[in-house]
Amino acid sequence: MADSSKKMQIVFASAECAPFVKTGGLGDVAGSLPAALVRAGAEVIVMVPKYATIKDEYKAQMEHFSDFYVSLGWRNEYCGLEKLEHDGVTYMFIDNERYFARDYPYGFFDDGERFAFFSKAITESLQHLPAGFECDILHCNDWQTALAPVFLREFYQGLPLYDRVKTVFSIHNVAFQGQFSDTVMEDILGVAHIPAAASQLRCDACSINYMLGALRYADAITTVSPTYANEIQTPEFGEGLDGVLRERSYALQGILNGIDVAGFDPATDKRIAANYTVGDRSGKAVCKAKLQEELGLEVRDDRPLMVMVTRLTRQKGMDLVMYALDRILAGGVQVAVLGTGDRDYEDGLRYFQDKYPGTMAARIEFDPALSQRMYAAADMFLMPSKFEPCGLSQIIAMRYGTLPIVRETGGLKDTVIPYNEFTGEGTGFSFSNFNGDEMGDAVFRAARLFWDNRDAWNQLVTQAMSQDFSWTRSADKYLDLYFFMHPEIERPAAVVDEPEAVAEPVAAEEPKAEEKPVEAEPAKAEPEVKAEVAHKAEVEVKPAVKPVAKKTATTKTAASKATAAKATTAKATTTRERTTAAAKKAAEVEAAPEVKAEVAEVKPSAKAPAKTAAKKTTTTAKKATAAKKTTATKSTAAKATMTKAAPKAAAKPAAKVEETPAESKAEATVEDKPAAKTTTRKRTTTAKKTTAKAAAPKAEAMPAAVKEETKPEVKPKPAPKAAKVKTAPKATAKVEPAKEAPVSPAASTEEKAPTKKTSVRKATATRKRR
Repeated sequence: MADSSKKMQIVFASAECAPFVKTGGLGDVAGSLPAALVRAGAEVIVMVPKYATIKDEYKAQMEHFSDFYVSLGWRNEYCGLEKLEHDGVTYMFIDNERYFARDYPYGFFDDGERFAFFSKAITESLQHLPAGFECDILHCNDWQTALAPVFLREFYQGLPLYDRVKTVFSIHNVAFQGQFSDTVMEDILGVAHIPAAASQLRCDACSINYMLGALRYADAITTVSPTYANEIQTPEFGEGLDGVLRERSYALQGILNGIDVAGFDPATDKRIAANYTVGDRSGKAVCKAKLQEELGLEVRDDRPLMVMVTRLTRQKGMDLVMYALDRILAGGVQVAVLGTGDRDYEDGLRYFQDKYPGTMAARIEFDPALSQRMYAAADMFLMPSKFEPCGLSQIIAMRYGTLPIVRETGGLKDTVIPYNEFTGEGTGFSFSNFNGDEMGDAVFRAARLFWDNRDAWNQLVTQAMSQDFSWTRSADKYLDLYFFMHPEIERPAAVVDEPEAVAEPVAAEEPKAEEKPVEAEPAKAEPEVKAEVAHKAEVEVKPAVKPVAKKTATTKTAASKATAAKATTAKATTTRERTTAAAKKAAEVEAAPEVKAEVAEVKPSAKAPAKTAAKKTTTTAKKATAAKKTTATKSTAAKATMTKAAPKAAAKPAAKVEETPAESKAEATVEDKPAAKTTTRKRTTTAKKTTAKAAAPKAEAMPAAVKEETKPEVKPKPAPKAAKVKTAPKATAKVEPAKEAPVSPAASTEEKAPTKKTSVRKATATRKRR
């Protein structure tokens, strides 16, 4: 049973965390996600090394909470826990000046030892947390904390406090794995004597891989976007770990990062020249003019301004930028780049700045304030990364109404919807391949829209600014994972309502919307096979009548009258073929209005069938199916009767309908036989009715509508018997007499009666022989 009183208690371990220490996207995640989890109802403690670079104002707020010693190989190292409450989140700083009193978080010769200590200190400190806090989830991030799941299972398994702990490992960039010499396995990690750990950490003959250990030991693996989760399972993006990731693909999922929507809000941001909102973007034009003036560009609002805020490395697509920049600048697009990196790229940007003064601006520096002004002022944001796990720059750009131009990889593909010129949907522009020409084409697609269709451009900006990239959405997905791993803990109702109210109806409605057309189309398709051009309303009504009254219709068939033979035959051909709407109208002209009224009466009475007459009808069906010559004679008789009916038909389309089916009846039967048995039965039944009319010439007029009903209604009745093998020869026999039918169009009713008797005798003899 789920425990409603207990909250989900999470320890979130990261080597950096904003606002205390930050070098990249990991710091943003560790600074924002725990706060979103707390707002969603969880209890979170964030563990971070106590670097010397943390500002003194934060150090002054820290409270010494606990201290203990951590065994690391043959050494015992001091570990202090410094507690700090900040924005509702509890932070525990791991204090060890030997390892963390450095000028920068990473890049030292003993990084393997430093972060092995950090991982061991995390697992050890789980038993030194505040009273009442029992860790349910240990969430580790990147290689710096990757050994924590390994230590947890190898050194702490079996202890009551640790047995309930489930581990989650997040990959923020699979390229940074923490590879070190295998000598650290015994000297530092102390796992060389454990075969399982030693074999699962080793990546080659003389190296171990910290991230590899986490991928094999963690209960669940996440990465920062769904597309990146798929990409890292391929050799191209997996950086040597694709095999392990494919093995554990069942435990791997991608969850998009978010941004601090309050910190990145153009309506309240004090770092930009003028504030603006989605509804009123006049302030963005002011920001653009101020930035153009600041960077020495031409102050023109009719030229699109494209910016880049990035590290100048190949991974960020700088090769493509260097290739296409000349074409872009010559085409009239202003470009501004902010960042530092490889010297070759820095020099190249300076060259283009000198070549295109007033159009190109390069700022080779790191300036967070300037980057904020560039996000707010630009029209387009270029991000052509070779690979990008998630990327936050394109999300920030959309937040400020700057349309991103990205390559479709990783999180860029998941966050930017490419513009569709036909539907107007999209939030930016994209290209698929790592190719400079494709990137240039994408830039000019955006520029051309800016120049030629400003209304579509403004709509695209509105759509981009309206996207939801808050951490609340990401936190809900992480909580889904946490509660899946701990089903005994009841999820707070407020958290459950948000995802279910939004996601479940969408999932439920989509299949229904897809299923309905699928069900409706076959229902219409069945009658359409029989009636090619008939109205949909007629098609749906008539098949519904067919199964309702089967036996009553057969009773009425035996009592067919000769006086109404002409009108009935015209209607028979119309019902049989249902070729055109004109045929339907012509048939209705011949039937009196009273007849239509009788149709309505016959339909409800169809539920009381006469079984005796049904037997007669089935016997007639047998004869009609078995005898080849009988069907031929009936075709001739039908032709004769319809020829007589032609003069009485006032409309020309009616005459055509009467003649055409009579001539092509045999051919239609040949084509329809292999496709549908119901069509064959229909032809047989209508021919049989014609002979029945000829046999009873003295009978008085019968409501034509009754006979019209009988034609489709008899069709399902002889289904099992008329479907015999004899139907195939019948089609062949019909083809020859169809040509002879015009020879005797004036054949009288008296000649048809003896013809029927003769054919019946032959049919009986044939049946006996078989």
